[in-house]
Amino acid sequence: MKNLREIIRLHSECCIVSYRTIARATRVSRPVVSQYLTDLKASGLSYADIQDMSDDKLLEIFNRNRGKKNEQYSILARQFEYFGKELKRTGVTLHRLWEEYKADKIEFYGYSQFCYHFQVWRSASAISMHIEHKAGDKMFVDFTGKMLTVTDSMSGAQQEVEVFIGILGASQLTYVEAVETQQKDDWIKVNCNAFEYFGGVTLASVPDNLKSAVTKADKYEPDINPAYNDFARHYGTTILPARVYKPKDKALVENSVKIVYAWIFAALRDRTFHNIQELNQAIWEELEKYNNKPMQLLKVSRRQLFNEIEKDTLKPLPLQRYELKYFSRLKVQPNYHVHLREDGNYYSVPYRYRSKTVELIYSSSTVEVYCNNVRIALHKRVKNGKKYCTLKEHMPENHKWVSDWTPDRFIEWAQKIGPFAKDLVEIILNRQGHPEQAYKVCSGILGLAKKYDEERLNKACRRAISFEHYSYKGIHNILDNGLEEMVGDEADQLALPDHDNVRGQTYYQGDHNEQSGNN
Repeated sequence: MKNLREIIRLHSECCIVSYRTIARATRVSRPVVSQYLTDLKASGLSYADIQDMSDDKLLEIFNRNRGKKNEQYSILARQFEYFGKELKRTGVTLHRLWEEYKADKIEFYGYSQFCYHFQVWRSASAISMHIEHKAGDKMFVDFTGKMLTVTDSMSGAQQEVEVFIGILGASQLTYVEAVETQQKDDWIKVNCNAFEYFGGVTLASVPDNLKSAVTKADKYEPDINPAYNDFARHYGTTILPARVYKPKDKALVENSVKIVYAWIFAALRDRTFHNIQELNQAIWEELEKYNNKPMQLLKVSRRQLFNEIEKDTLKPLPLQRYELKYFSRLKVQPNYHVHLREDGNYYSVPYRYRSKTVELIYSSSTVEVYCNNVRIALHKRVKNGKKYCTLKEHMPENHKWVSDWTPDRFIEWAQKIGPFAKDLVEIILNRQGHPEQAYKVCSGILGLAKKYDEERLNKACRRAISFEHYSYKGIHNILDNGLEEMVGDEADQLALPDHDNVRGQTYYQGDHNEQSGNN
């Protein structure tokens, strides 16, 4: 009854006679102002009389006085609540309701009078009924300005937590949940939870312009956060951010926030919660009471209204809950792999995309790579770091032979040669960054068994391990110079073979003597 009380106050206390001035101040139509003041005069009440009167009692007096004047109006007024609910259904208009209203009547109001009387009744509510919101059309989402707290059971330290609110436009069914932050991860999680609470998806979701939802606000084309946009695609909904400096766009959720303060915050104000799970359990208990409480004007609860007009209009939930994804733009490396820095792994793309800039979209379970909005690679995400995940179809023809080899195959091959060969291969496989590089080194070393026997190769591997020299050239040098049997200083002295390009000690001694003779 906020509008009604304000109209009476302006007329009685402020002595404003002009109905047009009062209409502009209260943002209702002039005929509505006229009707209210006519009803006030008929009731014999003054502004002082209605100040402490309940809304229900005041509305009853006004409707009763109007009904006494006209039985035809009383018949119409009994259907206002029904009209209010029906107007929330998709495609239902006042004109259609007027056609249905007059269908079985001899005497009835014309369309303009029908609309006028309904508008007067509708404007009397303290809470905007938002009849313009169609069932299943929009979910309004935001964080409350004020926060709740959880208290550490050991230290007693208090942590403030954010409170999310989601509300359906037509039925005003509401969802509330506390989360640690307003960051993207928490924001998308509570949006998912809201859809699951409602049991379906609206055609659009209307957030305020917080950064987790909108990266750049704009009157015509706001930039939606990529992760939030991906969430919308998964659920088949549309993100319609509230327009900047347009309070009407978010009036419903802001009004609900005030009610949540009064209904939930106030109820929990003297209670202590040691973790966010305890807090949410208490919030949801109070929330059920709120959603099942009859609304002032419609005389039905939000839950009942939802079941009657909105539940069946929601789109079904997808089979799988949305999995949070992350986005990154980077350049494909020359070895046709992209590097996911978060876990240190490398994932292949078709080799023809090397050196191109691509978009990486990854979740806890998958890694997707896109180029020009076309997905070019899909991998299962690997948890342990510094691994190369390479698909055979991504390789050029001269690299595909590598894909037939695995670490187990090289270890099995080395074990047949000897235990030291096996140990050396395992070390190389763990040390090399790219598997292709490790496979080539192992293949070269184990292939030396064809030129030298397996026993010599196994001993050479033992020698290489003792000196921590894990290369093909090192093993080949040991075998070529017969060093695999030597130990200690004897082998160290023979580690470098004679070569024309190695000058040796005598060269420097002779050069020194010549310089001394010249002096």
